Amino acid sequence: MFDANTEANLLALARYLTQPDPKFGVMMSGTPGNGKTTLLYTLQSAINDLHRRGHFEFLGKDFRVGLLLVDAKDIVEIAKDLNSLKRYRELDMLAIDDLGKEPTEILNFGNVESPVVDLLEHRYNHQLFTAVTTNLTPKEIREKYGARIADRFNEMLEVIRFKDISYRKLNRK
Repeated sequence: MFDANTEANLLALARYLTQPDPKFGVMMSGTPGNGKTTLLYTLQSAINDLHRRGHFEFLGKDFRVGLLLVDAKDIVEIAKDLNSLKRYRELDMLAIDDLGKEPTEILNFGNVESPVVDLLEHRYNHQLFTAVTTNLTPKEIREKYGARIADRFNEMLEVIRFKDISYRKLNRK
């Protein structure tokens, strides 16, 4: 049995997934502990299970079905290996958990780089499905990533706003 918040979030995701012309990504936003990552893992399991059962064969062999989930902080480490970063850039489906906890810029052999911004811009330009969880507000996203990324998020990501409750706190009682 789900509580009202979980049910509302599941329905919002289902509405997004079943609309006739959805945006090419989804963002789950809200305060910590309210189920964003859990719902993202659920989406990943559903997509990957459908793939294993052959439900995506109609898309052809070139479509790489499967939702890979990566922590935003890990993208900084992945960026140090150009081949690994390229693999993440080209995935048909990618989920980024906890967007905002990673440094915006890093030094890589003396060069200032913004691996998450670069990854998001590439995925936007190629309209590749991207799912994101974040604790950041729209204002904080604009401040951290700039107006360009914030504007692209508005076009590419359907936003599901989670209520400001923490299941971690509730479960401790």
